[in-house]
Amino acid sequence: MTWVAAVARLRARREPGVLVTVAAVRGHAPRRAGAKLVVGRSGAWGSVGGGNIEAVAIDRARELIGTSDPEPELMEFALNDKVTNRHGVQCCGGAVTVLLEPLPVVPAVAVFGVGHVGLELARILARHDLDLHLIDTRSDMLTDERLGVLADAVAQIHVHHTPLLPEEVLEELAPGTHVLIMTHDHAEDAALADAALRTDGLGSIGLIGSAAKWARFRHRLATEGGHDAAAIDRIKTPIGLPGITGKEPATIAVSVAADLLRTFEQDRR
Repeated sequence: MTWVAAVARLRARREPGVLVTVAAVRGHAPRRAGAKLVVGRSGAWGSVGGGNIEAVAIDRARELIGTSDPEPELMEFALNDKVTNRHGVQCCGGAVTVLLEPLPVVPAVAVFGVGHVGLELARILARHDLDLHLIDTRSDMLTDERLGVLADAVAQIHVHHTPLLPEEVLEELAPGTHVLIMTHDHAEDAALADAALRTDGLGSIGLIGSAAKWARFRHRLATEGGHDAAAIDRIKTPIGLPGITGKEPATIAVSVAADLLRTFEQDRR
């Protein structure tokens, strides 16, 4: 497996890893600058030269994987028989600098409803390194032409057209995915809120709407859904930052995105 495929595999599985790169070589060394190794919790793909260099790099990479918010770092290796190494002697005669770059699990967000607010929110979130799921029952909301504004996205975007049961997408989402419910249909919103509370492992759950809408939903979730008060309180409504009260779609989107970014920061601690 190539290192590019290995990085993609870790991301798809939502597993942390470290990209190890031979950053510089002086004199003789097993690999040239640019050689790469991808390290996961239980596997490694590629090579930066084998022997002590690779073993020490893997050890350190797994230490980084086990820490919160790790930073990139450099490691220096002298390749001669006068150096005492942890994993044996490498006496090529040169020196190697290795760069370790953490590959964290990126945040994941699912936006149910890609109307005016949902699309504005997607435009903001797409500029960040995350997995972004866009779900709508209406095919015209998900056309290539309409979503063309996301063409330069940094995020990996997953589009789901669900004409019948959008709540089924909840079962496909990775653990920790943050869910935002903002469809065009209050009945659809209610079904999604109920289903989200029944889905294990989700991150935050947000619901767009007024206080009156939430009062009706809260009563229904308790009486018809059988959810207790603690479970219902998992749903945040209104969504966004409390101090931003504008009703324009772009204003709401900025507020919701800012609140999400704050949540991402808290998750990393």
